[in-house]
Amino acid sequence: MRYCLVILFVCCSLSLTARRQNTQRATRYYHEALKLYSEKHKEDAIYQLRQAIYADSAWADPYAMLGQWLFDEHRFSEAALVFSDASLYCRHGGPRFAKALVKSLLYNAQPAKAVIIINAYTTARDSLDWEPYRQQAYFIQKAIINQLPVMPVSIGDKINTPDPELFPSVTRDTSTLYFTRRVNNNNEDLFKAVMEDTCVEWKGVENLGDLLNSPNEESAQFISADGHYLFFTRSDNRSENGWSNGGCDLYMAYRVRPEDDWTIPQAFGATINTPYYEGMPSLSPDNRELFFVSDRPGGYGGLDIWISRFEEGTWQLPVNAGPGINTAGNEVSPYISTDSRTLYFSSDGWPGMGGKDLFRSSKVTDTIWSKAENLGFPINTVCDEMSECLSADGKKLYFASDRKGPAGNYDIFITNLPPALRPVPVKYLEGFVYDSLTTDRLNYAQIFVLGARSGDTLFQFQSNRGDGSYMVTLPAGAIYVMRTARMGYTDVDDTFVLDEKNLDKTVEKNIVMLPFDYKEIKPINDSLIATIHFDPNKIDLSADEKRILKDAIAPWMDEKGIMFFVSAYTDNTGTPLINEELSYKRAGLITRELVRLGVEELTILSKGYGESKMIAPNDTEEGRRKNRRVEVMIKR
Repeated sequence: MRYCLVILFVCCSLSLTARRQNTQRATRYYHEALKLYSEKHKEDAIYQLRQAIYADSAWADPYAMLGQWLFDEHRFSEAALVFSDASLYCRHGGPRFAKALVKSLLYNAQPAKAVIIINAYTTARDSLDWEPYRQQAYFIQKAIINQLPVMPVSIGDKINTPDPELFPSVTRDTSTLYFTRRVNNNNEDLFKAVMEDTCVEWKGVENLGDLLNSPNEESAQFISADGHYLFFTRSDNRSENGWSNGGCDLYMAYRVRPEDDWTIPQAFGATINTPYYEGMPSLSPDNRELFFVSDRPGGYGGLDIWISRFEEGTWQLPVNAGPGINTAGNEVSPYISTDSRTLYFSSDGWPGMGGKDLFRSSKVTDTIWSKAENLGFPINTVCDEMSECLSADGKKLYFASDRKGPAGNYDIFITNLPPALRPVPVKYLEGFVYDSLTTDRLNYAQIFVLGARSGDTLFQFQSNRGDGSYMVTLPAGAIYVMRTARMGYTDVDDTFVLDEKNLDKTVEKNIVMLPFDYKEIKPINDSLIATIHFDPNKIDLSADEKRILKDAIAPWMDEKGIMFFVSAYTDNTGTPLINEELSYKRAGLITRELVRLGVEELTILSKGYGESKMIAPNDTEEGRRKNRRVEVMIKR
């Protein structure tokens, strides 16, 4: 008996020694794997983890690390096998690795197997935790059955490189593609490419240069429908005090004609940019509605899509796009289509294939959007899809996806978009606004498009400051009234029909305006009583300027029937939208001062005209200062 006990003791000791040696060997493999992975030797690191598991098959940590690494490399089937083994061999492995195994099975397009595990481990206490996995499994099953008759393909190796490429933005004629490249997988810059004459592949890929790109990161650019504005995100943009600017803010650049250089980018004002994240802009075709992404307070959680309207010369306080679009997850990369009513975006908060999927939503009212609709498989996959845009006719979808590489290594893809997922068909109207007598081009003409039956203003546009051109996108198959107004000219009304034929052809429509002074009008007694000049970006009044205003209005305070007209103008530096906003702010500043001095508010008419009335050349600082002015006039 004593002999048997000795033998048993020796065997146990040997077993414990072997176990201890295996654990030590597994630990060495494990730490070596971590070191190799940090040095970017991923395959060697994965091999070391497999050795650690072989040495000690009951140790959970190597399974967890190896499964996650394989998942991040999009090797989903291998990750599922690792988590399956961990469930069998590790203590309490089943419940510990259940969710990781389910996620790997879902991403490996095995929703039926995933549902079996979900049902096995769901309890009354944690049923809510399992519900997103269950919804994703059912969605994947349905999406695969209802697969779309399209197949996204890479846009080509002239654009896609080993570095990540994201945020495609194509011009209306599809001849130029703007995109973001994460150079050396580190610094993001803005690039562009042009299409060959044969329309077969892209060529001439180039960095947009130091004017737009800086030592900080620039990304998520958006080219406006008329080709005059470039909006983008600039990161690492914190100010010296650490809070007045956010880490990522929205910027814009402008050009007069497509062949011109861009202006120096300018940041949006504090109404848009905050100490929080602002980025990924998209501008409506009428240049009046800005969609962007922010994590500012008041959202639904994570990153949300917000909307600001350009009204009365200023960007209005942004409003959240609402529960039809935003979730507790992240909604990113909004793209408002040419119909101004269909919004495409990416989200990880709605049920989908996995990761970020592409969705669309339609405008129900001015403030309400329909519930997000997943674009389906194979546009969406178990990998991340985001940063989408459409061709002008709505038939082609461009987007970024990491489906061909590890997580985060995006390429740009293109696919046909099924008719049911396209925006409302639109037609493009373009032309010039010009003086009927001199044929001079007229910039800053306000173009209003009204419904012929309702008389409601449907869209508002503006002729370009440089060449008096305009571009309008309107839903086809309707009758419209176009009303054009400009200071010093008679309003022009025109009724026209847009049929649904030849949607790919642009309708050319010039607008001819007649000057006021051509018609016989009774003279009006106008008097310019004060002019206040402003320094660049200044929006305040000095004591001397307040005194000038007080002295100017003093002789007229007791007069009856006097109207005060406050008109603000800027020079042509910066962008038209910012200048218009600046002029409105200055006009409001002067108006408030006149009211403080005793002028009845109802007798004051104020407006900001931006760059629309230059009185001096802008090629000198003296000339620009003359143009940066607010004029106060009286009319009896």
